Amino acid sequence: MDDFVRNKLLEWGLSEWVEKFKDEQIDAESLCELDDREIDNLITKAGPRVKFKKKLKLLKLEQEHEEAAGLVQEEQTSNQETVISFQCEQEHEEVPDVVQVLPSTSDTGKRKSDLQSDASRLQSPAKRQRQSMPGFAESIILSDVKNIMTFVHARLNDQDKLSAFLKKKISDLETDKRELVGVFGKTGAGKSSLINAIIKEKNLLPSGSINACTSVMIKLEANTHSSEYEAEIEFITKEEWNDELWSFRQFLRNKKNQDKEDEDYHDAVEKLSALYGEDWRRSFENLMDRKYFKEIPEFLESRRKILTCESANELSAEFVKYTRSDSKQGEGNEGKKWFWPLVKCVTVRVPTNPFLQHVTLVDLPGNGDCNKSRDQMWKGIVGDCSTVWIVTEINRAASEKEAWDILESVSSLIGNGGECQQIHFICTKSDLLDDSDDLSSADIHDRIVKRNMQAKDGVKKAFNKRTRIKKHFTDDSFKVFTVSSREFLKGKHLSPQETEITKLQGFLQELNDCHSETVNYVNGAYGILSLIQGANSRGVDSKKGEVCAELERIMNLQLENVRKEMEETYMAFEKCLNDGVEKSKRSYGEKLKNFLYRGKKGGAFHRVLKCVVENGGVHKPKNGTLINLNMKLASGLIDSIDEEFRKTFPNDSERGAFSGVINEFSLNTDSLTEKYKSAELQFRFLKTEEEKIKAKLNRMMRKQKKRVYSSLIETIEDIMEEGYKKAAEFEGEGVLYNMRETIENHVHSKKDMFELAKNTMLEKLHSLMVNILEILKKIMKESIERSFKTDGSSLPDVSTELEMVKKYCDQLAASLDDETSLDLLTG
Repeated sequence: MDDFVRNKLLEWGLSEWVEKFKDEQIDAESLCELDDREIDNLITKAGPRVKFKKKLKLLKLEQEHEEAAGLVQEEQTSNQETVISFQCEQEHEEVPDVVQVLPSTSDTGKRKSDLQSDASRLQSPAKRQRQSMPGFAESIILSDVKNIMTFVHARLNDQDKLSAFLKKKISDLETDKRELVGVFGKTGAGKSSLINAIIKEKNLLPSGSINACTSVMIKLEANTHSSEYEAEIEFITKEEWNDELWSFRQFLRNKKNQDKEDEDYHDAVEKLSALYGEDWRRSFENLMDRKYFKEIPEFLESRRKILTCESANELSAEFVKYTRSDSKQGEGNEGKKWFWPLVKCVTVRVPTNPFLQHVTLVDLPGNGDCNKSRDQMWKGIVGDCSTVWIVTEINRAASEKEAWDILESVSSLIGNGGECQQIHFICTKSDLLDDSDDLSSADIHDRIVKRNMQAKDGVKKAFNKRTRIKKHFTDDSFKVFTVSSREFLKGKHLSPQETEITKLQGFLQELNDCHSETVNYVNGAYGILSLIQGANSRGVDSKKGEVCAELERIMNLQLENVRKEMEETYMAFEKCLNDGVEKSKRSYGEKLKNFLYRGKKGGAFHRVLKCVVENGGVHKPKNGTLINLNMKLASGLIDSIDEEFRKTFPNDSERGAFSGVINEFSLNTDSLTEKYKSAELQFRFLKTEEEKIKAKLNRMMRKQKKRVYSSLIETIEDIMEEGYKKAAEFEGEGVLYNMRETIENHVHSKKDMFELAKNTMLEKLHSLMVNILEILKKIMKESIERSFKTDGSSLPDVSTELEMVKKYCDQLAASLDDETSLDLLTG
């Protein structure tokens, strides 16, 4: 027997068994391997044996904790070395700047939960530095508690309802959610350089003489299963490309004797030339031949293509042909193929990148795509973004038409129709100055800083004039950044902080921060263990019926509060929509006339209208403003409901949906604990269940409210589809007149579509409300019954696990209090 075992037995008050352990040659290694039979032989008295088992279990958990701490410390050191190495390569001299923007590398950090929803605000560098070490400690805590709950889960049997209920609750503790940050901006605005600088991968996204393809979405996320760089390429279907080829053929055939300078013509030629070179000019007959797809057999087989490389530079060279085209095509590149016309999305995975652990950056086209599957994916991603970055050059940021057009066109999709909490307007190339050759470095610095301030003021003033955007977003949710990727890497005139790249890195760090998710998991585990131990104690048996009745009474009162608020919301929606229907009926004729007769003598408008009717009422020019007849027809209804909708389902409010009535739901367990002290453990479980179900409902409402909001435009689209199809059939002489007349007649015959759209939205709203009430009642009723109406005699003893998890809860609560105090002191 070694000193470790002897000291442990003395520490645990088991000195009389030291000789027995010595005779059996029990050392530190064999101590932790003892099973129940061997312990029974070593300690023959029941009292000391129970005490020994409890202490041994706690010792094992502490050892697992230390092992996890060692692993996290290694991970921390590795990540710091990686970041510092990168900074040295980029000629950064201030190593502390690197450390203070280094995010948590926990494998469990996710979005700040609904319960602690201020994750999106930017932290100061000082606060980030404060939190760097606690983040690692939290990852250890989370790992330990997960191990504990896995152990408890395995000990629960499947023979009774309470055990099955508890096992499901433990499984439900696992949650995962990636944050989406959508990045918009025209070609040449510096998006690629910006993203490369922020995620510290200078060669990942190509830039320079390579032209961006505006239709391909590029997702960037962490590679969590490999140490290599990876690109996963998702193609459109063969059938979709065949349909596009047919459309190109018809379009180009009609262009023979017409103007070939319009952008749709050049768009078709660009796509065909990228994939087929000059072959398409000779014949359209065999463009689906396999010889054109030798490099991408996955396209013909409806599979995704995976590219894997050891470095970012290699991967960039490999996947560029799937996302971009060469601006110098024709100068020695005649035989090179570019496959971007066939690509829907490219997902790039970066190894060991702390900024992308639980965040996906998505480089997005400005206004969707004519291809239906690409457009559907675009709408889904844009609607799921919690933050949107609008990237434009600083020299004309406040007046840059394309940047503001993009933001206006997506405002309803990311606002009421989405989940966006913040818009970041990012002005790039802030270091570029005219006539700076004769200036000193100090003068250049001062001029850059001054122009940055002027640009921010100008952009904020421009934002305040954009009423269409401000219907969905407040001043607090709109932030302006003036950045320089080149200065961040070279540091010639500006410090890293002045480039504001570090602020955006800090923002991504916030999204990756694991603190609240750790708190939620540990609190949930504490509640479950409390219920197990409470059911075992049987101290509340005599008052179970009384307690249960009181809880059900409170629950029903709380549900009634929720129901009343929902009824008031429904009535408010109905009033707004009734007004919208009347407004739409009065104004649709004028809107239709203004749209259909914008080109009275025809001119090029017949081609625009042809594109509109062929694409379900929408025309998405490669350059220029989106044309959407459906949106014009639905605008009266949408305008009538926008303010009430945003008030009911806010994206950026901690109060929550339905005037906060869901978040205010409570069984008042704190006050009940004073009256029924013996049920304290069960009440603790119910309190954690309250918080979990409210968080779940808030997540659910964020998803389902998008369906409610989009129902207005979708109803109009469905009703107008028949008219568009009829109008699209016309060709030859009089085509413009026939298309106009067909659309007008169809709309006049379907003027009840506004009433139908109103009813559809109200039905979806009602369904959402009913679903919320049913889920809330079912979950809380079941939790009450399992806590007080179910026998827990077969449950295991978890007093040791409960004690350890309680310590972790206290540590996390103290950490949160310390952060709050420091925030008050530092501002």
